Amino acid sequence: MEINFKNLVFLKLLLSIEGIGPHKIFSLLSFFKDLESIFNADFYTLNKVNGINKNLSLRIINAKSQIDLYYKKIEKELNQLKKINARVITYWDNEYPDLLKKIYYPPIIIYVLGNFVEQDKYTLAVVGTRQPTSYGKIQTEKIVKDLTEKNITIVSGLARGIDTIAHQTAIKSNGRTIAVLGSGLDQIYPPENKKLFWEIVQNGAIVTEYELGTKPDAPNFPRRNRIISGLSLGTLVVETKLNGGAMQTAAYAIDQNREVFAIPGNINVKQAEGPNALIQRGEAKLITNADDIIFELKLKLKPEVGKNIPKPSVDLTLFEEKLLQIIGNDAKHIDEIASLASMSISDCLVNLLTLEFKGLIKQLPGKMFMLNN
Repeated sequence: MEINFKNLVFLKLLLSIEGIGPHKIFSLLSFFKDLESIFNADFYTLNKVNGINKNLSLRIINAKSQIDLYYKKIEKELNQLKKINARVITYWDNEYPDLLKKIYYPPIIIYVLGNFVEQDKYTLAVVGTRQPTSYGKIQTEKIVKDLTEKNITIVSGLARGIDTIAHQTAIKSNGRTIAVLGSGLDQIYPPENKKLFWEIVQNGAIVTEYELGTKPDAPNFPRRNRIISGLSLGTLVVETKLNGGAMQTAAYAIDQNREVFAIPGNINVKQAEGPNALIQRGEAKLITNADDIIFELKLKLKPEVGKNIPKPSVDLTLFEEKLLQIIGNDAKHIDEIASLASMSISDCLVNLLTLEFKGLIKQLPGKMFMLNN
């Protein structure tokens, strides 16, 4: 699906509707095939879409009155982004990171400063406390330096402490780094990282799902953390308290079926509570150096990360692989597929839509699916 200006307006308008998120949009697109058709549909037809109830149907119909307003709003937003050399990337754009597509609740729209490159397929999130010990600082610098020398891109959240050290070390080591914000691209937080912010733009990318002008309010950061782990093959927790934000990022990584690593710390130090607990519970692998991480991720050390890794023509999630095996060459109804896969119809449709976009299956009338041979 091509996301042009017109489609971006429809997409932003859909996302503004209460109760409409990524999964509902995937369901709508699976049914209607394009965004404009969603807003041209009547109440009766909208109600046929899996997961779209009467209230949501009414909200979509009522939202039509705001289309002209959104044309002006998006035009203004794009002009503002252009002034700072930033851009909008949607889930359907080629530039959208493959790893992020595979998480359960991917951001449909991200705002980006800087660029993604091939190397950014090999990423590790490094997160931790805003108040690291000397031990935490030293270990972060050492491990990040060694990882960047293996051409691994470092992902973090631009926060004070471990995040800042991770970004700075990656840049000093001539490596790449990606920062994920809990605010708009024009709201640099913390303010003392303004210089680092622009250095990251030159050596990687700044990413956020929040519109320009969005302040760095506390509720934004937990949502931000799922993107940090989602952009990464694995997450390294250096130091954090049991209730620290880094523990949220680790939890997201576990949910996303990504690796979690932790550096063991002094049991008498508060900052070591988080990583020690992750190791004790078996949720994180204890690591002492960069090679421990490389080994677990099965990335090649020489001549560059990933060069000798066999790459499938299309990357598939575990759910997508399972559905392909179930569907086979004979057309099957969505109800049968969901039953055989032990998945909800809603989750099934999300993954089937992705497989359709990848050209691996085709949808037939009556919600029937078969392989696209």
